[in-house]
Amino acid sequence: MRHTGWGVIEVRGNRLSHVADGAVHSDGARPMAERLVQLHEGLTQIIDRYRPDAAAVEETFVNKNASSTLKLGLARGVALLVPALAGIPVAEYSTNLVKKSVVGAGHAEKQQIQRMVKLLLPGCLIESPDAADALAVAICHAHHANTLDRWQAPVAAEARR
Repeated sequence: MRHTGWGVIEVRGNRLSHVADGAVHSDGARPMAERLVQLHEGLTQIIDRYRPDAAAVEETFVNKNASSTLKLGLARGVALLVPALAGIPVAEYSTNLVKKSVVGAGHAEKQQIQRMVKLLLPGCLIESPDAADALAVAICHAHHANTLDRWQAPVAAEARR
């Protein structure tokens, strides 16, 4: 909730390139509603600046602390809402699928994810671990969306006949 990572990549075929990354910060001393507004405003600025074609959000990881899970769910709701309000399709991926897609193992450590993000996006200087996670979600989405497009292309071609 305090630091929501974001990442923007460009996809051309099977080539990925880093565009930008960072984190939207909210003031932990503020009431929850105001923190959600800060998150909304920050994500809206990113959408307005980079005009992405698609967005992807990691699913909520449920832990033993119900209060933390609820706060994460509220932030995730804003992260889903902002691109949807801009007319951008939003995909959702589980944490394990993101890790498997980027690292090859569903229980990879944060440092492994950061190393693979840097390897897959050469020249990328990652602002924070939160931004690295967001770039990993973007990479996961690029891989899965590209695969889905390839599967649907023959179906679409057949439908045009």
